[in-house]
Amino acid sequence: MPDPAPPRLKTRAAIVGCTGYTGFVLIDLLLRHPYAEPTYLASHRDELPDLRDEFPPLLGRLDPEVAVARPIDAEAIAQEADVVFLGLPHKAAMAYAPTLLDAGLRVIDLSADYRLTSQALYEEVYAVPHDDPANLADAVYGIPELFRNELPGATLVANPGCYPTAAALAVAPLLSHALVKTSRITINANSGVTGAGRSPKPHLHFPEFNQDYRAYGTIGGHRHQPEIAQTLSRVAGKPIDPLFVPHLLPVDRGILETIYLEPADPDVTEVELLAAFDDAYADEPFVRVREDLPGIKDVVGTNFCDLSVRLTEHGDEKTVVVFAAEDNMMKGASGQAIQNMNAVFELPETAGLL
Repeated sequence: MPDPAPPRLKTRAAIVGCTGYTGFVLIDLLLRHPYAEPTYLASHRDELPDLRDEFPPLLGRLDPEVAVARPIDAEAIAQEADVVFLGLPHKAAMAYAPTLLDAGLRVIDLSADYRLTSQALYEEVYAVPHDDPANLADAVYGIPELFRNELPGATLVANPGCYPTAAALAVAPLLSHALVKTSRITINANSGVTGAGRSPKPHLHFPEFNQDYRAYGTIGGHRHQPEIAQTLSRVAGKPIDPLFVPHLLPVDRGILETIYLEPADPDVTEVELLAAFDDAYADEPFVRVREDLPGIKDVVGTNFCDLSVRLTEHGDEKTVVVFAAEDNMMKGASGQAIQNMNAVFELPETAGLL
């Protein structure tokens, strides 16, 4: 499908919550974007920062009139922006999204507040009431490779989590081609520490996490597990409840997931498995299907998700093993948010990302 012609004027983008890691990466990407630009940077801090002081790599690149963060004011933002990225913590984004939507803005939310379609499930997972059920029902879940047709013109996009993005892209071709059983899917996931956000936390202090590697969270009960289950169930057309175990890597950025599945047909071959991935992603600019095994160094700083698949045999049993690598700050967060913005405004989907 050819990319549509770009508009003559640039899409104006605001970022609410611009001082976190996702905010910085969004600014950086928008400054490189040929058809969009940052026009309003908003923060809830009492003392509004200059983003060039907050992030020195922006020195000499960010317009001084835009660089100093401003208050979160929906009417003011609506005067200067067409789209708003919400880089706020979970449970905070839904306090601002309704007002921004009512002001006529498109909203791309990088928190989890609109990812789960069930209000009851959200309230169970995040242990707070969902204050915006009307918009929750209308939110589009933004993995373009799987749900692209829903994105053009969308008013509210739920930008997926980093772990769920890799898991969904890794497993979807096997489900859509009916190559694996849905009864037992095990996801061993590993992330760099930027996935925990920029706020200081004792266990992420350098002497604590450096030269270490460990699982964390409630095993089988991590908050990303329901999001992964929801997406895989949607692709399969039936309920799927995977086992998800996250680990912390002593690196800044990057995710590597190793996923174990049982083949639906014991006679399936590795060639057939790779063919399913090639078929699913042949025309996708940000998914690279590889014959070798991907690593996080291959994807850091890019919006690519690298995938590979193997078929192993032990005794009388066979196991399908899928490997997925992505940058948790790019395809797992801000890069995918820009990709979603491109799709919403029908810009070339690769704009600002290649």
